[in-house]
Amino acid sequence: MASSKTKDMVMTALMAAIIFVATYLIRIPNPATGGYSHLGDCMIFLAVVLLGRKNGSAAAAIGGAFSDFLAGAAIWILPTLVIKYIMAFIMGTIIMASPANKKLQLTGAITGGIFQIIAYTLVKIVLIGKEAAIVSIPNVSIQTIFGIVIFMILSAALSDFLLKYMKKEGIIK
Repeated sequence: MASSKTKDMVMTALMAAIIFVATYLIRIPNPATGGYSHLGDCMIFLAVVLLGRKNGSAAAAIGGAFSDFLAGAAIWILPTLVIKYIMAFIMGTIIMASPANKKLQLTGAITGGIFQIIAYTLVKIVLIGKEAAIVSIPNVSIQTIFGIVIFMILSAALSDFLLKYMKKEGIIK
């Protein structure tokens, strides 16, 4: 029987892989910045609900940064690692008291998403210039909003499964 630490590590790696796939393979190019929008954020929010604040944040950082690595966007690896970790950590902190609560999930995802929009804009000002950073705000905002909406739809569709899983794993009582 696998230890709890081993199971946590495997589940975190699995969610990091899912986040990577949703980020790397499902993307919409943005010619203004040379970057792209993706569906990884919805999987990040789901990871936080399934794994909790610490492991969900680790999966978010690893999955997002690995996508930048394989995309050849080395300059974005560290910013993505930090921004995705903090975005997930913010959500995890907000939902910690009641992870299954849909209102808390939405509040956490929105708050983490706002952080992401601001953080990426600030990093883009430094890395690609103020004009390109400002032009990219609608793109990262739309990506974040779609991520939240898709997450909430998935969360609602999977609510029975998620509740059973969270009870089984001791995330909720």
